[in-house]
Amino acid sequence: MCTGFTLDGFPSAGSWLTYALGSETEDLPAYVAISDVRGTPQSSVNCWGPGFLPAAFQGTEFNASKPVRNIVRPEGISDLTDNATRAFLKRQNKRHLKEYPGDSELAARIASYELAAKMQMSIPEVSDISSEPAHVLRDYGADQSGNKIKDLRAAYGKNCILARRLIEKGVRFVQLFNGAYQTGGEGVSNWDGHKKIKEQYSIHGPVLDQPTAALLKDMKARGLLENTLVIFNSEFGRMPTFQKGASGRDHNPSGFTSWLAGAGVKAPFSYGATDDFSHKAVENVATVYDFYATVMHIMGLDHERLSFYHNGIERRLTDVHGHVIKEILS
Repeated sequence: MCTGFTLDGFPSAGSWLTYALGSETEDLPAYVAISDVRGTPQSSVNCWGPGFLPAAFQGTEFNASKPVRNIVRPEGISDLTDNATRAFLKRQNKRHLKEYPGDSELAARIASYELAAKMQMSIPEVSDISSEPAHVLRDYGADQSGNKIKDLRAAYGKNCILARRLIEKGVRFVQLFNGAYQTGGEGVSNWDGHKKIKEQYSIHGPVLDQPTAALLKDMKARGLLENTLVIFNSEFGRMPTFQKGASGRDHNPSGFTSWLAGAGVKAPFSYGATDDFSHKAVENVATVYDFYATVMHIMGLDHERLSFYHNGIERRLTDVHGHVIKEILS
């Protein structure tokens, strides 16, 4: 669901879109992945990695509780010394790049260093959630504490506020994660409810609902939904039956729900349906390729024309498949 492929090594959707559309901001990354405070997704950096695209199109990972590392200038380094060092590095990097023309990874490293310098000013400002009014923090549940659900809701709420602030600042693609996977079993850290779905979802649901609803409401109130497409995705659903020997449910990739909101889509509108047992999609069945063909169309892109030559093949996010689901378009 992040890359369009089941194998590792393919670019994430965010990388494809920033590769095609570029950046709207000079002092922030074009693509930010906001990770859950509980850990990274099971597929880890593959979810925001560039694959075989130039390295410059990888997502930059941070969250409201874990800002970008080493962004603050160390004590004892003056403005004069810092600026002189940057100027020296810039001269050296340009000379090095001239010796190796066409080296996209080298160019990406240079660009990332230059962006990092600009982020010393931009990141502390945009990630300072404490500057938000009290009613905003309350709406997102970001001011709560006292038990596991409230603490997790507050952490996710702060990440939702960060996502909105990044969109306001012109970040092209913001990827927000909830319910991380952690090595060592299920517990309450992720949505993969094989064994104890009620126990897990009784925590995940209350953590997810309030901040997500507040994010949509806040973006609409600020006019951001007019030009922003919100994609709410999971990697699969759960079976309608209990898993053998457990009180949880197995994976169900054959019938599950994704929803879109904001620019370009009808609202309210529902497309497709499962059978009466909620097991398998039977009406207007859509593939991941159709899904991303539609997303790219809304973003002004033709999914059949956006490609990148790799290992003798013109690769696409939608591979050799996909049709725009025109029925959902406004």
